[in-house]
Amino acid sequence: QVQLVEFGGGLVQAGGSLRLSCAASERTFSSYGMGWFRQAPEKERELVATISWNGAYTFYTNSVKGRFTISRDNTKNTVYLQMNSLKPEDTAVYYCAASSYRSGSPNSYDYHFMGQGIQVTVSS
Repeated sequence: QVQLVEFGGGLVQAGGSLRLSCAASERTFSSYGMGWFRQAPEKERELVATISWNGAYTFYTNSVKGRFTISRDNTKNTVYLQMNSLKPEDTAVYYCAASSYRSGSPNSYDYHFMGQGIQVTVSS
């Protein structure tokens, strides 16, 4: 069982930046592909970004390409999401998730562990 806890959310003005962190309890953190999801009010949860076990492969949904960067530090059991040039439409609860697919996966159903989520609000 992997426990995930997100940090770093909050309120920011449009055009600003935030960095989300997700700490994992699992000692074999490096065995997992990791992802970030988000869910805005009255919308379905969507995949934002994924990263392979060694950080070599990443995937981004089109709406965040060029603005968000996913990374990980396996020595700290932590995955990050650097969010720049934030827009009001980025407002959502953000979740980190772990997949047994070490390369990461663009499919939400491949992620079996998920954190509680953290609120990100971007004001216009």
